[in-house]
Amino acid sequence: MGIPPSITSGVDTVWTDSETVDVFGDAVTSSTHSLVYYFRLNTNAQGLTATSVAYESGWKTTLSASETASVVASPDWFFQAVLTKTGENIIQEYSRGQIEFQPSLSYSGTPGAFDGRTQAQKDLDAVKTAIRALLGGGAVQEYRIGTRNLKRYDISELLVLETRLKSIVAKENKAKMIASGLGDPKNLYVRFGQG
Repeated sequence: MGIPPSITSGVDTVWTDSETVDVFGDAVTSSTHSLVYYFRLNTNAQGLTATSVAYESGWKTTLSASETASVVASPDWFFQAVLTKTGENIIQEYSRGQIEFQPSLSYSGTPGAFDGRTQAQKDLDAVKTAIRALLGGGAVQEYRIGTRNLKRYDISELLVLETRLKSIVAKENKAKMIASGLGDPKNLYVRFGQG
C-alpha cells in the first residue's frame, strides 16, 4: 500500500509498507529492522515522527488525529522513512518524497470560508481577473504615490503567465485524477469489435 499522497490534518491515517531487500539481496523485514518516518516542513516547529510497528513481514504506520491536528496544511511537506537493523547500528533509507497535508473540513458552530484551491489555481484566477480589469480599462499600468512607483504587468505578460499557470493547473488536475484511481485523462482507449 505505501504512504498515501496526502494526509488530512486531524484525521487518523494508517498505511503499510512491504518487506524489501537490501543492496546485498538480504531480506529486510519487520523482524530484522525497525522503520521510522520523519516529516518536515520549511517552517519552525513543524515536524512529525511516526514509528512503525510489525505488520505481517512488513510494517504498519499510524499518524493519529491528535498528532496531525496542529500540522500546517501545505503541499510542501517532505518525508523520509529510515530502517534500522535490529541489534546493530546500521541505518538505511527506505523511502523519501514529498507529501501534502490537507486542512480538515470539520467545524463546529457556523462554518467559516474555505478555499480549497491550489496556489497555482489561485494565481491563475488572479491573472484572469487582472486581464479582465486591463481589458475593461479598470486598471492602470503604472502609477506613483509619493516616492513609490508601482508598475503592473502589461497584457502580453499576463497572457504568458496565464498560459504557464494553466499548464501547471492541468498537471495538478491530472495527478489528482491518477491518485484518485480515475486514470490518466489523456489516455484514449479504443475497443474493436468483430463485425
